[in-house]
Amino acid sequence: MLFEDYTETKVVYHVAPITDLDKIMKNGIRYDDKKTYVSKYLSFHQYINKFKPKDSPVWLNREKAIFASLNYSGNHCWHSHSVLMALKISPEKCWIANENLANILYEPFILKDTIGFSEAKLYLKEKGEEIVKKYWDTSLSFKENLKIRKDREKRYDAEVMIFHDIKPSEIKLLSIVSDHKNMKIEEWKRFLKGDII
Repeated sequence: MLFEDYTETKVVYHVAPITDLDKIMKNGIRYDDKKTYVSKYLSFHQYINKFKPKDSPVWLNREKAIFASLNYSGNHCWHSHSVLMALKISPEKCWIANENLANILYEPFILKDTIGFSEAKLYLKEKGEEIVKKYWDTSLSFKENLKIRKDREKRYDAEVMIFHDIKPSEIKLLSIVSDHKNMKIEEWKRFLKGDII
């Protein structure tokens, strides 16, 4: 793993486009404050929410979650032009799910109405509901996960759904990723001063 365990750090990790960084540092993070929220994710959250178990907590709603990670593998592929930050959270207002199960559905969901990709709609019809139900069935509260550590199971990529705003004081910038480099914040500052190339 890239970082020490949550039990040591007491933070989770969030990636955002660098274009959102100024607003984040001034106002903190809300579930709907990213430029991509409506255009890229809202309808997908609504699709996954449709299959949420009836006995789920009322506040468990992907449409109103800030997404973070418990950790990353050492060979994680980072998105260019993004910033990695550590967030302090209220564990009682967070939920854990297997991001791998959501990720496998994202492209089919986006492609389902695209010309030349009729198979995507069929894939969702035949496999989507089963995968989403598994997503919810293997999810659990953040605090419960700390007891049983589902996130340590093979092929369980724990995404953290945070159901509270994050204040600027609860954010620590860690690194900025470009096309060519992933540098820590202090390295970027030295780069911008011309101290490193």
